[in-house]
Amino acid sequence: WYDLALNRPGQGVRAEADSQLAAMRDQSRVGAFLKRAFDVTTPERAFRVGADGEEAVGARLDRLTKHGGRVLHSIPVGKGKSDIDHLVINQGGVYPVNTKRHPDGKVWFGEKAILVNGQKTDYLRNSRYEAERVRKAMLKNLGMDVPVKPVLVFLTGTVLPQVTIKQMPPDVLILDRMDVPGAFRRAPERMSL
Repeated sequence: WYDLALNRPGQGVRAEADSQLAAMRDQSRVGAFLKRAFDVTTPERAFRVGADGEEAVGARLDRLTKHGGRVLHSIPVGKGKSDIDHLVINQGGVYPVNTKRHPDGKVWFGEKAILVNGQKTDYLRNSRYEAERVRKAMLKNLGMDVPVKPVLVFLTGTVLPQVTIKQMPPDVLILDRMDVPGAFRRAPERMSL
């Protein structure tokens, strides 16, 4: 038994970034230093950028506890290194939150697709899959079917995000960092805690 409430935001991704950095340093300390100094695209950088985003969103989500909500971070899924970035539980339901950090990225989304810098992503499919896993786990372990809605939070690192909204997907909530935690506090009551 392990208390998930002890997990910190970005914990799993940060551990992977540290592991990748150690591997880079084992190959070449100077090479690792130069890659980080010039922000070269490496697996370590990708994990580090992701961890930074999860930590930033996690800190904002933790404010929900003042309003009676519950927030869990870095929830392991399956036997691999996958995890659910954050899980919000409040009067509006259960929200698996997936953080996507794309510094200076251009994001376009419609009902059926999300593009980042013109490249199609699997973000909608993955978010829906995570939400269904959470719903099934709640049903299996608690014996009740609770409202679960997947959430994607985009961090572009710009004051005015370059986001084009063609059409909002009806089953996935897409937010900017400034929408967090307000969007969860404003959610209509669909369950009691």
